[in-house]
Amino acid sequence: DNYELCVILDADNVMEPDFLKKISQAWKPGMLAIQGHRVAKNMNTPFAILDAISEEINNQVFRRGHRRLGLSAAIIGSGVAFDYRYFKELIPQVTAVGGFDKEIELKMLRDGHVIYYLHDAYVFDEKVQKPETFHNQRRRWLSAQFHYFRKYFLSSVGYFFRKGNIEYFNKAFQFLQLPRVLLLGIVSILLPIMILLNYVIEQYYWINQWIFLGIIIIFAIWISVPRKFYNRKLLTAIMHLPKGIFMMFLSLIKIKGANKKFIHTVHETTHTETNN
Repeated sequence: DNYELCVILDADNVMEPDFLKKISQAWKPGMLAIQGHRVAKNMNTPFAILDAISEEINNQVFRRGHRRLGLSAAIIGSGVAFDYRYFKELIPQVTAVGGFDKEIELKMLRDGHVIYYLHDAYVFDEKVQKPETFHNQRRRWLSAQFHYFRKYFLSSVGYFFRKGNIEYFNKAFQFLQLPRVLLLGIVSILLPIMILLNYVIEQYYWINQWIFLGIIIIFAIWISVPRKFYNRKLLTAIMHLPKGIFMMFLSLIKIKGANKKFIHTVHETTHTETNN
């Protein structure tokens, strides 16, 4: 037990050769957790590309973006380093079957700890390749998300008003958000309708507000996607986006009970695409 750090990885994860060196060099006294930059190990199917893009949007907004604003980075669940003694004390308190990373993150933020992010420390993670796998994975994630919202939101409100703990409140509130894929689908449907209504009837203030909000959401998602994804494969992936939105909707209406049992994500890739 004389270890200083421990790193959490999924069975399919592959660390870049100097990942541990980068984590060690970035680690400073008093730190308890650093999240590495998890990227796609494979982009061999349209759904793998959509999954990879979703991951990078989260990296840009909830990790890199959060740190720029002085907030903690979101924990993904793998590719994250912890202070060994702290993790050893924390993990027995975690009761989650699914979404253990969310419970760890909430407990850390509740206690006032900071979660750091190292953007240039890469861990390659296998992305889902089939619609069925996408559905099962998202169903598990959504179930955990809403479970922890119900469990911790009122507590986070109390911590916010009594102790000024905005980190804890911010994280608990984020669990109420719709998944990016589903949000994009809803906005893509409603935005043309709002524009048409604005054209057919007299311009109402509230319609203009919804149009502006929809444009902002699409723009925010667009600028969060790294430039390397803008190629021919992206066009193929976009063709499968409606199916992805439908699968996400199915996941949303079938989340009951998914957090009470472990739903395994099927892995099929045997090689790593290191084109980051």
